[in-house]
Amino acid sequence: MPIRILPDEVASQIAAGEVVERPASVVKELIENSLDAGASHISVSVEDAGKRLIEIADNGAGIPEAELPLAVTRHATSKLASAEDLFHIETLGFRGEALASVGSVSRLTITSRPKAAEMGAVLQVDGGHTQKSQPVGAPAGTVIRVEDLFYNVPARLKFLKSDRTERRQIDTLVTRYALAYPQVRFHLRQEGRTSLQTSGKGDRREVLATLYGVDTAKQMIEVLAQDEHLSVAGFTSPTSLTRSNRGEIVFFINGRPVQDAALTTALVQAYHTLLMVGRYPLAVLFLEMPPEMVDVNVHPTKAEVRFRDRDQVFRGVGRSVRRALLAHTPVPEVDQLANQLRWSPTSGGSRPSQGVDPAWGLAYAEGADSGEQLGVSRDDQPNPVGDQSSLPEVNVPLLRLVGQIAVSYLVAEGPDGLYLIDQHAAHERVLFEKFMQQRGNAIASQALLEPETVELPPASARLLEDQLGVITQLGFQVETFGRGTFLVRSIPMLLSRLDPAAALRVLVEDFEEDETPLAAEIEAKIIARVCKRAAVKAGQVLLQDEQLALLRDLEACQSPRTCPHGRPTMIHLSVDLLERQFGRKGAR
Repeated sequence: MPIRILPDEVASQIAAGEVVERPASVVKELIENSLDAGASHISVSVEDAGKRLIEIADNGAGIPEAELPLAVTRHATSKLASAEDLFHIETLGFRGEALASVGSVSRLTITSRPKAAEMGAVLQVDGGHTQKSQPVGAPAGTVIRVEDLFYNVPARLKFLKSDRTERRQIDTLVTRYALAYPQVRFHLRQEGRTSLQTSGKGDRREVLATLYGVDTAKQMIEVLAQDEHLSVAGFTSPTSLTRSNRGEIVFFINGRPVQDAALTTALVQAYHTLLMVGRYPLAVLFLEMPPEMVDVNVHPTKAEVRFRDRDQVFRGVGRSVRRALLAHTPVPEVDQLANQLRWSPTSGGSRPSQGVDPAWGLAYAEGADSGEQLGVSRDDQPNPVGDQSSLPEVNVPLLRLVGQIAVSYLVAEGPDGLYLIDQHAAHERVLFEKFMQQRGNAIASQALLEPETVELPPASARLLEDQLGVITQLGFQVETFGRGTFLVRSIPMLLSRLDPAAALRVLVEDFEEDETPLAAEIEAKIIARVCKRAAVKAGQVLLQDEQLALLRDLEACQSPRTCPHGRPTMIHLSVDLLERQFGRKGAR
């Protein structure tokens, strides 16, 4: 095939593929244009998950009629004049590709009026073909309607995720901009329903309360530090408020959302010895630095950046967060520690609080997978309930309990050797099988004396609403109670001692981006997640009767060797192996 220049239409669609990956990409580019235009009010309307309509309206500077055709032309921008300007970028947009790319894969309509103009103008672009602008009466600002996204590139539609996932992407995106620009009033409507509305008063913690609920907003620790070239501000969570993934760690560089694994690592390292492996904080951090210290021209969507002095930035983030954490880490009260020593294996009770336990020197976190204690030697841990090896021998089917070691594992003797049992994994398996046995019938529920109110951010609330029917079958009674708010009226009997709010939040925090391929297994996945949170934790002292109850329940399980997530519940040390280790093999 001979070399030839691509037609403009094909070239535009290729360029659009780099900038417009999904409906949320369109929302991002248009919101950034509104912010660059100085808007103080931005309204976003979405229909059919963004495929049928995305409309962004703002009260910004507006575009003069004479410049409207230029606005939808590739590489046309008011934000750069020379190559040197690339290293002093102070705006969110600068490539001059967004509107042209969106217009090449949709039916685009721009209506705009500068504040000083008496009349506005409207311009339409249909699949890359620009029509002549027309004068029209319009309020000051700009309204951009994107209709029938990817109508002329049907292959792109096939690669979009489910509507639920695309809506969640838009929810998450707009909420993050609302946090970054609290002085701007955001209003998001999806499918005719308001998902987000902020006041624009400039109070970032108020926006946090709108997104995550008042309780979470109150707990978040403010981070504020500044040196000669770097300013770090925002919020991070205390050690008692964690998630099972990094999804709620968000960074903004000079007002721009970025994805940077190294920055995330720097933040997580600030929690060293304070959180268990597998748990991550919530954080929204805003970094400000001179434009020449950061290169934003390294990715088509501007989602990645490069730093001139990366070590200085990473140290600044880690030091700022660590200082804030140490200044606000509370010391657990004596009566809280006493409550942590009791647990009922059949009720599924869990440790009511998290943090650093000064009585044991343990750093633990609710929901942790393992008993690994960061920076703490187990050999130095005192045993609050005495020498476990002195427990009397109690006969149980198959296994004879010896005791608990390292406040995490049970030791038992079987007819063929020694068994070490992970108490967290074992209890996960017990709860999971009890749930699964009841699933075919009505799962026993326990009504709460007073309904518990739980507030969730828009993306999580939308996910929970989609699954209300499923969780009802699992013994929960949950009702919507306004935007992003739910009432928990009852929970399963097996989880009667678990905090209802924690039980509900765990249903949504670990979901993958798209659950559609696993729809047939979704109940089992939800049950496994809830059991993980409800199970007794590593680092939790069990009394003798509690150890025995757990052993008996595990022996009654159909699959006692692994937890619901596939992790082993026990390790077997055979008599033959013990004899070899002690040099007794062949001595008889």
